[in-house]
Amino acid sequence: MKTLLPLLVASLVTVTLFGADKPRITSQDQLPRYSYPLTGPVTDVVTGDAGYDRLAPAVRANLEKLLADYDIADRATLQDVLLTLMAMDVHEGKYAAARERLATVRALEEKPAAKLTTGLLAESYMDARASGDFASEEAFRAAFAKLYAQRLGQLPWDTVADNLKSAKASAEIASAALIVGNLGSQLQPGVDKTGTVSGEVAATLIAQRTNVAHYLPLKAERVAALTTIVNANKKEKANIWPARDISLTADSGLQPVVVAIWDSGVDTAVLPQQVWTNTAETANGADDDGNGYVDDLHGIAYNLKSDAVPEILVPLTPEQLAIYPQARNWTKGYLDLQASVDSPEASALKGHLSTLQPADVKPFIEGLNLFGNYTHGTHVAGIAAAGNPAIRLMAARITFDHRMIPDVPTREQAEKDAAAIRAVVAYLKAHQVRVVNMSWGGSPRAIEADFEANGAGGTPEERKATAREYFGLFKTAMTEAMAAAPEILFVAAAGNSDSDAAFDEFAPSGIDLPNILTVGAVDQAGEETSFSSFGKNVDVHANGFEVESYLPGGERMKYSGTSMASPNVANLAAKLIALDPALTVEQVTGLIQLGAERSADGRINLINPKRSFALLQALRQK
Repeated sequence: MKTLLPLLVASLVTVTLFGADKPRITSQDQLPRYSYPLTGPVTDVVTGDAGYDRLAPAVRANLEKLLADYDIADRATLQDVLLTLMAMDVHEGKYAAARERLATVRALEEKPAAKLTTGLLAESYMDARASGDFASEEAFRAAFAKLYAQRLGQLPWDTVADNLKSAKASAEIASAALIVGNLGSQLQPGVDKTGTVSGEVAATLIAQRTNVAHYLPLKAERVAALTTIVNANKKEKANIWPARDISLTADSGLQPVVVAIWDSGVDTAVLPQQVWTNTAETANGADDDGNGYVDDLHGIAYNLKSDAVPEILVPLTPEQLAIYPQARNWTKGYLDLQASVDSPEASALKGHLSTLQPADVKPFIEGLNLFGNYTHGTHVAGIAAAGNPAIRLMAARITFDHRMIPDVPTREQAEKDAAAIRAVVAYLKAHQVRVVNMSWGGSPRAIEADFEANGAGGTPEERKATAREYFGLFKTAMTEAMAAAPEILFVAAAGNSDSDAAFDEFAPSGIDLPNILTVGAVDQAGEETSFSSFGKNVDVHANGFEVESYLPGGERMKYSGTSMASPNVANLAAKLIALDPALTVEQVTGLIQLGAERSADGRINLINPKRSFALLQALRQK
């Protein structure tokens, strides 16, 4: 479990790890890149010590040198390095070193739930191993089960509930086949071409070796202990959001407000009374208004290659339509497991995963990705439109890749992507859009990962340089286009990486402009979620945990993510503008931020629609 350490320990950690005489790393771009030779099946590192032993010594040496030579400003990055070293320590039986690293990780942690739960499994495992000489593995597992259950029972449920439910879901579906199949599908093609893996991939393989060798054999004990604690605490957290919400009605004196959902596509038939319509266009396969877009009746769309296409919801192929119902059931099953809800879908998913073979993992994951991408934009649109009859939703489709091995990044495609971004914003300006929701983002490291997945781009340092170049085209296009549209409020999801969005250089969430609000996610009680990115660029927080909204076709489902938090803020902005269309972007952001409530530790700035509406009323009375 993560426990609060004495202030003295935290101070010593700070002095040790943030020495003033070291070069300071303030962005991910400044981190050194590593490369390690690796041939044969990449999963050999995970499944046996022969493969692990070929990789681990060099990884350990580089990471320890990284800590010795640099002052890493980002706490999340520092924690990742320490946790990789801790995984090696656990696997190699170096428990004293592992405990020291775990103490440091906990001292660095700022999220209350994560501070209490990170390392709980590793600590219980090490304590059980150290508690005696066991005649059998069955005896060891019994000792572990007792210690693990004791630690779970000592945690404050209201603080850690979401984390423990998530841990239970992860434990229930864990299997060696799923791990091996996932890693092999993602990594083997690139390794076959280059005979190397990057530092990030090496860290993942090492962590999974420890997982497969030590924690996965304890699956039954973990699931039993987590199930007991979850079942003993069926009381749900208080939901603060209904008391804060404002629902408008048609007789509220509203003016229509155009809100663009820049996302994976929207099924406009789900919200027929709240859809923007281009009255100069008809659905006839022609560009009636001569603006360069065919059939842009309710918005525009760009495909994976950034070519303009007429379909604002991605058309599914016959093969994709065939797997769609099953992918829907798997998705609902996983979401139910995350929420500790017993359902036929949850039971079916556990049954399916229990028999899944490594070769079946790739189509399984790609099916889930396809469903998630296809439904994402409609779900976001439903959140943005809730309680606002004056909203007019415009779709601006950006297409996401559902494949585990994406296309190789190229300069030509990066330039097309940048041009599409500029064209989209120009379209939004031309049609008087007031608010844009952007529940997506990119980073240089994501481009590097795409290169590595394809075994392309040269050395890690060469991949970094090229990724920086391509990302620069994207970020410059985003920044310049948004800056040239000061009358539009852009609302961006912070990201789901549990890291500093500014350090990781995410965009658009990391772009700092007067007309952009970046949104982090909290749960129903207003507590920061385990996944939400954070940092100085995060302006406000909104509900992003198990938020119910529409899927294409009209079904409703609960999704979690900053993708759901962001449209809650767009929803508030649109309602304010519907009541007073004369509001400027500066006034709208001011009403949202002044109405928000800052937590005592300063990390969270919770939106409060009722307070923002009261501020608007006061403003209008002046």
